[in-house]
Amino acid sequence: MIELIPAIDLIDGKCVRLTQGDYDTKKVYNEDPLEVAKMFEAHGIRRLHVVDLDGARQGRIINYRVLERLATRTSLVIDFGGGLKQEDDLEIAFESGARMVTGGSIAVKNPEVFTSWITKFGSEKIILGADAKDNKIAISGWEETTDKELIPFIHDYYDNGITKTICTDISRDGMLQGPAIGLYEEIREAIPFIYIIASGGVSSIEDIEKLAEAGIPAVIFGKAIYEGKIDLKDLLRFT
Repeated sequence: MIELIPAIDLIDGKCVRLTQGDYDTKKVYNEDPLEVAKMFEAHGIRRLHVVDLDGARQGRIINYRVLERLATRTSLVIDFGGGLKQEDDLEIAFESGARMVTGGSIAVKNPEVFTSWITKFGSEKIILGADAKDNKIAISGWEETTDKELIPFIHDYYDNGITKTICTDISRDGMLQGPAIGLYEEIREAIPFIYIIASGGVSSIEDIEKLAEAGIPAVIFGKAIYEGKIDLKDLLRFT
C-alpha cells in the first residue's frame, strides 16, 4: 500500500502553497497549520511533510515553533525540511519533534556536511531532497538550477547510505496536472532499492492509484487537498 504524506508548507507560521516554487504565487490556505494537521490525523493519516519556506529562503531553520506545536499536539510522524544547512538546525528540528529531516540544497552545495549527517544521525532520519527541473537538480527554494543530473545525483547518495528520497518534478508542482510517473519509474529502474517519495502534480485520487500501481512506495501531496480536488474521506481506502 502506498504511504500517504500530506504536505504543510509554512510562511510566517501559516499554511500556504506556492506554484512551481514561486514565492510570488503564495496562497494562504489556513492561518493555523495545527488545525490542518489535526484534520489529516482525523482521516487516518499517520505521516506529515512540513516545509519551512521561510527557512528555505534564508538558509536557516525559522518555523521550528510551528513544528513543535504539530509534533506535540498530534501523533503524526513528521519529516521537516527547508533551509537546513548546519547541524545546529538539525538539532533544533529533532528537538522540536521532527522524526526525519530532508536536505536538498545542502546535499548539492556541501556534500561533505550532508554525508556526515547520514553517518551521525542514521539514514532512517535523513531524507535526500532531489528536486528537478528538466532532469537537473534545483535548489534554494527552487530559485537556482544546477547542472547536476537527477539520477546520478540520487545514486551517489544511495552509495553513501541514503535510503529515502523525496523527488519533486518542479514543472508539475502545484499545477495539478498529474505526477511524473515515468520519471519515478526511471529512478526505480536505475536504483531499485531506494524508497522513492513522489512529489508534485498530484491532482486526484486516480493519480495516487496510478503511483501505487506503478509500485512507487510513497507520495506527498498538498494543493489537491487544499483546492478540494481530493476529499480526505477518499484517502481512507489507502490507510
